[in-house]
Amino acid sequence: MPEPSDAGAPAAGAPVSPDEVTAPPTLGVEEEFVLADRDSGAAVHRGPAVVHAALARLGAPHVTAEVSQAQLETVSGVCRTAAELAAEIARLRGGAAAAAAEHGCLLVPSGTPVLGRPGPPPFTDKPRYRAFADHFGPLVRDQGVNSCHVHVGVADREVAVRAVNHLRGWMPLLLALTGNSPYDDGTDTGYASWRSMVWSRWPSAGPPPYLRGAAHHERVVGRLVATGAAMDPGMIYWHVRPSPRLPTIEVRVADVLPEAEAATAYALLVRALVWGAVDAVRAGEPAPEVPDPLLRAACWQAARYGTSGTLPATHTPKCAPAAVGRLVEELWKRVEPRLGGCGDDRRVGDWLDDVQRRGTGADRQRRTAGRHGDRLGAVVDDLAVRPG
Repeated sequence: MPEPSDAGAPAAGAPVSPDEVTAPPTLGVEEEFVLADRDSGAAVHRGPAVVHAALARLGAPHVTAEVSQAQLETVSGVCRTAAELAAEIARLRGGAAAAAAEHGCLLVPSGTPVLGRPGPPPFTDKPRYRAFADHFGPLVRDQGVNSCHVHVGVADREVAVRAVNHLRGWMPLLLALTGNSPYDDGTDTGYASWRSMVWSRWPSAGPPPYLRGAAHHERVVGRLVATGAAMDPGMIYWHVRPSPRLPTIEVRVADVLPEAEAATAYALLVRALVWGAVDAVRAGEPAPEVPDPLLRAACWQAARYGTSGTLPATHTPKCAPAAVGRLVEELWKRVEPRLGGCGDDRRVGDWLDDVQRRGTGADRQRRTAGRHGDRLGAVVDDLAVRPG
């Protein structure tokens, strides 16, 4: 939930036209993690102590508390290359895992607590979170879910809002590729991303509406705040949005990914997709006006079945159903020119191939459980980040 101080803030040289060779946009990544007891594997409320220890290792603003005291969030600095981003994600994961180990915890990249949430206290004791609890009640208590947010530098607010119109149709596919939360409270939910189902309870969460420009965006956000559906613009929890405080587009649809390399590849994919959307806006290309109910239904399908089902092609006007593999091919056509231009195509292509061959993080969790007689503690141990 917290906004980073500078993740993904843009450098000079934003794309101007599809035909012009430009520097790729900057990017930054926020990752949320479960803090699990080293012995039992269950989530534990040691967040304040672990965050304090992690800050000593990594510095502000790279670690922050989350709404649940059984969580921790890392916030990258501004990155410009794949090598910078990979090093930053590895540094933050390793440092946070070492801080967790100091307090008998594992740092677990799973969208939901595999073995369940601990009892009270339900949330971090900050004025903002206390206000959340007063206003939204059990929605706060039932949180403790973990996602990956990617910020891509887009300085022009008008362009950012219109670019989101081009991006919203890709959110179901991104969710299908990144599902990593099949278990919750010790039970197989049957979903690839149960996290997204828990998060969708917020009145301001889900796919963004089609917005005609920055002024329209501000009116809609203002009305949501006025109704009490959000306490402030920072609580507009759309899957993709112009950041309320930074000159970035923030894509927040994914579960936290199991490996650092997967998180790096996913973030590079998102950057290429956003870069293309910005170029499309500046070239005057219309975005498909996919109806909100269809887009929400496609996100549910993605959360339920991951890469094993079909999805409507919501990046196109007809939205015809297609196998996920076919949609990945369409996505690759969209992003490959920009990935190749900055040497990121191999890294992202290998990750996409791996997801299609071996499955998502959710599939990995289920395979691990199956190898250990459905003992979910083994899933926690397999996911846990090794201290750096």
